Amino acid sequence: MKIELPEEEFKYITENSQECDSQTAFVLTPQNEKYLQNAKDNGAHSIINIKDVAKLFGIDKIKIVGITGTNGKTTTASAIYSFLLDLGYKAAMQGTRGFFMNDEMVEGKTLTTPSVLNTYKHIYQAVSAGCDFFIMEVSSHAIAQKRVEGLNFELKILTNITQDHLDFHKTIGEYIATKNSFFQDDGRKLINKDEPKASFNFKNTFTYGIENPATYRLIAYSLNNASSGIIQHFKDVVPFTSSLHGFFNLYNLMAAIAATHLLTGKKLQEVAAVVDNFAGVSGRMEQVSEVPNVIVDFAHTPDGIQQVLNALKEKELLVVFGAGGDRDRTKRPLMGRVAASLAKKLYITSDNPRNEDPQEIVNEILEGIEDRSIVNVELNRRKAIEMALRDQKDDEVVVILGKGDEGYQIIYDEKFPFDDREVVRELLKIK
Repeated sequence: MKIELPEEEFKYITENSQECDSQTAFVLTPQNEKYLQNAKDNGAHSIINIKDVAKLFGIDKIKIVGITGTNGKTTTASAIYSFLLDLGYKAAMQGTRGFFMNDEMVEGKTLTTPSVLNTYKHIYQAVSAGCDFFIMEVSSHAIAQKRVEGLNFELKILTNITQDHLDFHKTIGEYIATKNSFFQDDGRKLINKDEPKASFNFKNTFTYGIENPATYRLIAYSLNNASSGIIQHFKDVVPFTSSLHGFFNLYNLMAAIAATHLLTGKKLQEVAAVVDNFAGVSGRMEQVSEVPNVIVDFAHTPDGIQQVLNALKEKELLVVFGAGGDRDRTKRPLMGRVAASLAKKLYITSDNPRNEDPQEIVNEILEGIEDRSIVNVELNRRKAIEMALRDQKDDEVVVILGKGDEGYQIIYDEKFPFDDREVVRELLKIK
């Protein structure tokens, strides 16, 4: 990807050594330093260190907010983005759902955190559009690979830390350390006080929580008919209401309310007043059908599954799920155990098998399930969903987990069109 910078002595910059020529400077990053000689061989105009690129993109003209955590990044980022827009600010958001500016989608889905240069490009676009804030999800991969290098964050937010991505980080200890490494500087931080694995530099740190004393504490809440709560911030005691369901979403809302309050300096009452305008994120606790009741969610970790199913624990649940191939294998039996403890019936199927044998993935999920009498195995995801819908009775809820609003299924290296929500609508003949 070449980016044009017409006011510089070179015309373009790139991270790709193959794209270098006499008009194109090569941006050196921790990921591409082994291709430095190739860039020179291709006649790169010059070599620029990634840390020196920030000023070329006007990054100092916008406030950057980075959100990391195992679960909740997307909902928290989307809520902050929504609140800021409703309060009259211009804002951009980059993450799992794509790149958005001022309530419009600019680019579709990509990596949770793209390459540094891609992020810089998005910030450049946001600055050009007059945005006051740039909200971004920060993955553990991005922290480990220094893909947030050179960014000066106005605020860093931690949602939670549970198991994921051990295919990359190897141990849970390494994964936790990577997440926490993001919070060791002197900049402003907003930390989930109820996350016992959080470790951070106390300087300029604010906290939010439900169970423990915090800068922003939820002192009362209700989960009847979506959610509502009362936040205490020193002497301020402020109520809010939201259409979001589930206890876990109270944490996402708390993080977003606290962040917006810190970023804008608006009165807490003003921030709380726009909370109810946020309708949530597609594919996150999304009710695809009311009668029969069918919910689709992105949950793909043991903790994520537990949070979603706990939010529906008053109901009898028929749960359809699998696990992604070429990813953390150690979480598979844990996912099975959690799902089995909270569901009436399980329909274990394929997720995105990639280059793994779907049956082997299912076998590893089954290792965590003692009572196999509640389990149906159907590797064809469409048939598994159909089976659950056919078995559904009265007030039972079908919950389809793992893919959320993804519009594809990855088998080997190919993406095939597949959207859990569309499959449900087709099977139920919903328009």
